[in-house]
Amino acid sequence: MKMVYNKIMTNGRKLYYKGMRVNAFGLPILNSSAKKQNKKVSRKRSLYHITFTSSFKKDTPKNLIVMYDISHNLKKERDWFRRHLVRFGYIMIQKSVWVGPAPLPKDFLDYLKEIKIGDNLKTFKLAKPYNSSISAMA
Repeated sequence: MKMVYNKIMTNGRKLYYKGMRVNAFGLPILNSSAKKQNKKVSRKRSLYHITFTSSFKKDTPKNLIVMYDISHNLKKERDWFRRHLVRFGYIMIQKSVWVGPAPLPKDFLDYLKEIKIGDNLKTFKLAKPYNSSISAMA
């Protein structure tokens, strides 16, 4: 009955909306091959099980500037890197410029090279510790 009603309403034509086949009521018609096409292929999540702990105390002087330029196609790695900078007690000055305690852990730097973002990173040692209470706008 449903099939007959659908053919009467559409005069036997196939209907499409935004490239997807729909019935007479505008509801999508899904077959098993269409369901398989909608699956998103994602990158491995293996880098998310590695976390590093901070060996720095809360009042450690912030005497290292970290600057990086990580491309948009490595967004997951860039966000992972930012979360770890926060975990290490770093303060964001700009989106890709952070200041915090020195030095970054050696195993952390090795891992950055392993996930191919270590070459996009520069560190600069400050002569005097950074004072976050002094603002450039004041």
